Amino acid sequence: MSLRVPIPRSLAGQLFAMQAVLIAVVVAGYALFTYVSDRQQAQEAAGRQARSVSLAIADSPSVLEAIRTPDPTARLQPYAVRVMRDTDVDFVTIMNPEGIRWTHPDPKQIGHLFRGHIERAQRGETFTETYTGTLGPSVRAVTPVEDTGRVVGLVSAGIKVEEISKRAQDQLTALLGVAAGALLLGAVGTYVVNARLRRHTHGMNADELSRMHDYHQAALHAVREGLLMLDGQYRVALINDGGRELLGVTGDVVGASVADLGLPAQLTGALLASEPRVDEVHLAAERVLVVNTSPVSGGERRGTVVTLRDVTELQSLTGELDSERGFTQALRSQAHEAANRLHTVVSLIELGRAEEAVDFATAELELAQALTDQVVAAVGEPVLAALLLGKTAQANERGVELVVSQDSRLDDGLLPPSLPARDLVTILGNLVDNAVDAAQGGVPSRVTVAAYTDADRGGGSELVLRVSDTGAGVDPAHADLVFQRGFSTKPAGEGGRGLGLALVRQAVRRHGGTLTVAEAEGGGACFEARLPLGDTGGRAPAPGAPAGRPESGGAV
Repeated sequence: MSLRVPIPRSLAGQLFAMQAVLIAVVVAGYALFTYVSDRQQAQEAAGRQARSVSLAIADSPSVLEAIRTPDPTARLQPYAVRVMRDTDVDFVTIMNPEGIRWTHPDPKQIGHLFRGHIERAQRGETFTETYTGTLGPSVRAVTPVEDTGRVVGLVSAGIKVEEISKRAQDQLTALLGVAAGALLLGAVGTYVVNARLRRHTHGMNADELSRMHDYHQAALHAVREGLLMLDGQYRVALINDGGRELLGVTGDVVGASVADLGLPAQLTGALLASEPRVDEVHLAAERVLVVNTSPVSGGERRGTVVTLRDVTELQSLTGELDSERGFTQALRSQAHEAANRLHTVVSLIELGRAEEAVDFATAELELAQALTDQVVAAVGEPVLAALLLGKTAQANERGVELVVSQDSRLDDGLLPPSLPARDLVTILGNLVDNAVDAAQGGVPSRVTVAAYTDADRGGGSELVLRVSDTGAGVDPAHADLVFQRGFSTKPAGEGGRGLGLALVRQAVRRHGGTLTVAEAEGGGACFEARLPLGDTGGRAPAPGAPAGRPESGGAV
């Protein structure tokens, strides 16, 4: 039965075990290196100490004086024992030039031949060596004693290797104590760090974290809604494919500031706001987005999570629905008026005034038919014709006269597939609604619509949609602000503030066109949208009609 070492399951536990082993190996390696180094240093220090002691003895006048006596041992042996005690060396041996000892820690060895090399000292040289003598292995120094240039004796001082090892072991013991303290401190620090890591990783191991990262990446790519994460400095920390598409950004934007993404000012302001934003409608380059932001905080602001939903199609459908609702209300009002007129016809017949009843009914039919004929004759494109008929009824209900210029000309089938009818409804419908709002209550209250093609540019024709009103006009200082989301002259309580003209500009730019505002003839504002048709459509205005600014025609 084999013994298996348990492996920590969590990533934090694995890192703790790895760091503990690493610290232990580093400390053990350092201890071994220090022991070997200290041992070597101890030997070198012992050699220097022995050399210094031997040189000091050889230079001592009392030693030279004792050598000149008939019995040098009598004076040198007590002197050597005292030097050994004072200098902390293991032996001091003074001998004659032939190596016969005059002193030795063991008096029995006096008179015997010195064990070791003395040739270099006999030649007047001081040297150090490691040699095994009567006291065992030792590091020793041998120095000549000279008298007027003649070697008259030799001095050897040494320290036993055993003593040197003991010194190194004492240092090693202290080192191991320090190493154990460092290991304990490192283990405690590692445990604290990994406990924090364990909280952040929720106790998961590396495989689980890797699998979660894979799921995270797959979810980001699968979600069609836009997801944008900003750090505390409002820099992009993460953006998914949906977010790139909805915001219209390309390339590597991670790390870039939101202010540098080239987004519209209103949308940038919403992303940079410190307070949460809930279901705010904003315009990107080509889309209408619902933006929600939520700060990420944990005692301090760490960033912002932004979600983006594309409601471009929904906004278009909402605009169409509003037009249909207005058209329905107009039809209901006209039905009520038709009932009143029918009662009038019936009453005239009952009064025996049949001819007057016929004349009254015929006049009403001719007026209604003239309205339809004039719109269809000017604008043959069915969607725009239906839109103008509905808007005319709506305007009449609000006391505003809607006029289609007599030189308007837009035949059915003229518009290319690249210019869908839905975008035309967005552009013309919002321009007309804005003009009706501006003209309502004025004297006169009139809105003039012109729709035609302009082929003056030579390379390809343009669709021109011009709507002017008799309202108060647009301040030249606000000529660009009126197209920004949120700008409106309506009271704060009214709905739909500041979005219609912004949607118009977005749709115009999406098709590479231009949108301008100027003062209309006779006062009021004149909005003009020009949309390129390419080489597939467009025709010049009717003969005699000016290409740039058509004249106002009859009321519809």
